[in-house]
Amino acid sequence: MKKTPTRLTLAELQRHAGLTRTFADIDEGAEPTLRDLTESLVFSPGDGRIWLNDQRMLLWRASTFGTLRRELISSTGQEQARSLLTRVGYSAGASDAELVRRTWPESDPANAFHAGPRMHKLEGIVRPETISFEFDIARGDFFADYWWHDSSEDDEHIAAFGIGSEPACWMQVGYASGYASAFMGKMVIYREVACRSSGAEVCRIVGRPADQWDNPEQDLHYFAPDASAMQIRKSFVAKPSGTHREPARSPLTQDASSIATSKLVGISSSFSAARHLCERVASTQATVLFTGPSGAGKELFAQTLHSISPRANGPFVAVNCAAIPDTLVESELFGVEKGAFTGALVSRPGRFERAQGGTLFLDEIAQLSFVAQGKLLRALQERRIERVGGTREIAVDVRVVAATNLDLRHEVERGRFREDLFFRLNVFPISLPPLKERRDDIPLLMDVFLRRYAEQHARPVPGFTPRAVQALLQYEFPGNIRELQNLVERGVIMVGPNESIDVHHMFRGGEVHPTSMLSLNEGGRLVHSVVGTTDVPARKGIQRKDEASGPSVSGKEIAMYRNALASNRYNVAETARQLNLSRAQLAYRLKRHGLL
Repeated sequence: MKKTPTRLTLAELQRHAGLTRTFADIDEGAEPTLRDLTESLVFSPGDGRIWLNDQRMLLWRASTFGTLRRELISSTGQEQARSLLTRVGYSAGASDAELVRRTWPESDPANAFHAGPRMHKLEGIVRPETISFEFDIARGDFFADYWWHDSSEDDEHIAAFGIGSEPACWMQVGYASGYASAFMGKMVIYREVACRSSGAEVCRIVGRPADQWDNPEQDLHYFAPDASAMQIRKSFVAKPSGTHREPARSPLTQDASSIATSKLVGISSSFSAARHLCERVASTQATVLFTGPSGAGKELFAQTLHSISPRANGPFVAVNCAAIPDTLVESELFGVEKGAFTGALVSRPGRFERAQGGTLFLDEIAQLSFVAQGKLLRALQERRIERVGGTREIAVDVRVVAATNLDLRHEVERGRFREDLFFRLNVFPISLPPLKERRDDIPLLMDVFLRRYAEQHARPVPGFTPRAVQALLQYEFPGNIRELQNLVERGVIMVGPNESIDVHHMFRGGEVHPTSMLSLNEGGRLVHSVVGTTDVPARKGIQRKDEASGPSVSGKEIAMYRNALASNRYNVAETARQLNLSRAQLAYRLKRHGLL
């Protein structure tokens, strides 16, 4: 009897030919494991922040999310609420994919893909279980099939609306689609083929590229606001009848000031407030006084103010008042005529004249002598100057912007600064906060400086280790942004080829960096997360990580690993060979002891 040949699907043929990766191929012990992800989640009670590596997180009650969901559905309708939550989920998934790629750049693609479900589990959203998983990035093929257990999104939807006829895990579907799309480099759509909100015992999702689904349009329209959603948005921002209504601006059509201020990096509220004030005053001729600690970016703000002002085509002239001797202040600011004093062989314009039609930036204004302050006051009042040794007055058209790291009111009270000059300068004050008060901006600045110095020094640096990120997020930065620049540049110089920057690469100049924060152990308990040292006493009721994750370890063994690392210039592979261990074994022990 002739045997009927077995028919194989395309996926099965590819698998037999070794062209695809399947769930069975995935090494559950390869980075990033659930433990790796867990140790990247840190709690910083001192400043009220939670971090997942370099991304700030929020600890919300599920019921709070449920309330938000109900309000969206009641105010916008189910279709619009679903579209909004799907898009929010998509953005979160794409962000987590980028986080995994930056933090574990050498991770196998299959394990990087499965970090997404692990993140979902870590964040308490759902407990995923893989049924089938296959992908081929080169061919653009992707197939995933998951059970979703204990969906928090379902719990809240059912509590509010009961069992219905439609699936309700909208944000989770968006997350899965965003995560997979980021890795595949093409649109991947997940569909929820079973959902507890519509009567199923457990939720189930299936993911494929958009071009491999029948009728992908039924899903794609949830990933972009349609016309009715835009109408709803406009109704929320509409002004009362009879008032002038400004046309809505697309985020893609930014004005010149927004583009110019884009080099100011930050999202924290204090930074955003300073940036907004800078944009408000730019179009005027008002004198601006920037205050804030050294290294906070006062000169960069002053340059930005100039670049978005009507004087942008004029010169920007900066003067460091603290660097000019008292005897030379007048000639530097106002210029000198030939023969005014011994050595004055030619006439020379001062900074006021050189800034004609532009902006004069007076940094460290509080360091001017009392005599120089009086002459500066007259120049600001009269808009006219007189060169040293000159006999004629010169009209100047200059916008003065000043900066100081001292409290000028306090200096006035102490008799060290003229009160009349203070009020002349303090027309529009803008206070810049220290970096420790804008910690949300640290990850953005780290990325900017890493790219800048990796290119400048021709060093291919993939990023920072989770331990280095934790250390920088907790550091007090007495030198503010300037010190962060120095630390990142030092790290770029110190690392080996394609090595991520670690704590020991940066903190080499006597800086006192933090030693611990709160993290999660594998049992889900808060423990001290050791950063750069293991000499951290455990607080009452909180376990040390080395106590919570295994048997106690002698200080002699920890010292041995630390000394071996130092003798091998922190090269983990060389250190492993010296200790007759595999690299994976040594890396596990170093992480366990807080040395990696």
